[in-house]
Amino acid sequence: MTKELHFVLLLGSLRRASLNRIVAETLPSLAPQGVRISQLGSIGDFPLYDQDVQDRGIPRSVLDMAEQIASADGVIIVTPEYNYSVPGVLKNALDWLSRVTPQPLAKKPLAIQTVSPGMIGGARAQYHLRQILVFLDAYVLNKPEVMIGQAASKFDVDKGAITDQGTRDFLARQIAALVELTRTVG
Repeated sequence: MTKELHFVLLLGSLRRASLNRIVAETLPSLAPQGVRISQLGSIGDFPLYDQDVQDRGIPRSVLDMAEQIASADGVIIVTPEYNYSVPGVLKNALDWLSRVTPQPLAKKPLAIQTVSPGMIGGARAQYHLRQILVFLDAYVLNKPEVMIGQAASKFDVDKGAITDQGTRDFLARQIAALVELTRTVG
């Protein structure tokens, strides 16, 4: 019998009505049998990274998240794109997590999903995020890349739902690919 996999989800948006939050909340229902997806706490709980704060001790919110990531089989990051890059709050969280020893993202299978009302679906944020994750030594899934563009036509924000079946199917395919990567490197 194959071991159940547990993936944790890191949301790069703080906004309550975020399209990215809708994706994050939908993913558990798209997971294949034998895969559980749970959302991590809010990265908004992390203070701004500051070496002086670190010297007094890494904040409990950071350590708790690092423990959850370390004990998970894989990570899914769902994030918007801000100003052609990664949202500051997500970069801050990764900066904090990078200071934890042992490094929780090292050798961890990881998938990235970006959502945007624009045409290219957060591609620039995803490319910058991949650069950061190379330094953190994560095993980033290369394909399929999930960049949901023109999201307004694929979501019902009032209901908090992804209405486009093709988008739902594509997200499910990426989760299946993350399962395969996890079983390969695990």
